[in-house]
Amino acid sequence: MKLQGKVAVVTGAASGMGKEIAVLYAKEGAKVIVSDINLEAAQAVVSVIEANGGTAASILANVAKEEDVQAMIDLAIEKYGTLDILVNNAGIMDNFIPAAEITDEHWERQFAINTTSVMRSTRKALPIFLEKEAGVIVNIASAGGLFGSRAGAAYTAAKHAVMGFTKNVGFQYATKGIRCNAVAPGAVATNIGTTINQPNDFGMERAMVGINVNPRVGDATEIAKVALFLASDDSSFVNGTVVTADAGWTAY
Repeated sequence: MKLQGKVAVVTGAASGMGKEIAVLYAKEGAKVIVSDINLEAAQAVVSVIEANGGTAASILANVAKEEDVQAMIDLAIEKYGTLDILVNNAGIMDNFIPAAEITDEHWERQFAINTTSVMRSTRKALPIFLEKEAGVIVNIASAGGLFGSRAGAAYTAAKHAVMGFTKNVGFQYATKGIRCNAVAPGAVATNIGTTINQPNDFGMERAMVGINVNPRVGDATEIAKVALFLASDDSSFVNGTVVTADAGWTAY
């Protein structure tokens, strides 16, 4: 098993890519903290893991809150004694709102959930990793962080920021036994679409220029396999980079 004896925290792990990452990590031997804003759904994921012989615990966490970020990593230490892998997966979409129509509230919420949470959890995890000179961070970014119009302006900027942060952390701590990489999924069948409720007509029309060349929609399990590779020793020479998983969409 690729993650035998490891302890992982996965955010947004009650559904979609986060759920599949948590389940696969547990199958590969990791003890997993299933963190999500939906505690009931997170507990259901723990039940799935335990039914398959794995080890996991759930925690209610709104990653936009510093105290919740602290608590989920503290739980890993309390229950399992350490932290080896941090997966920053939680995120929301942005209704394709273009720059001319962004409100401060919208912009700040996008960054709080999609970007600032990544910084805060990384900041919390790094002292643990530095003490033992080992640790892995996997950030779930987006094809929207590679191109200018796969979403609205705020989401696009937030995911670009995640990629820059990933590269910075990966390089800065490369000599300390710590790796930090990101996955840039293309269109994947998850419930993140439920965070799109009133799409902006103009913004969506412009984004569709790029979306319409997408070869296919991916499955969350396909992203989980990439996240497993990045968390395991199979990727020991991979650091500070972004792995695109999109069926060739961004090759256009």
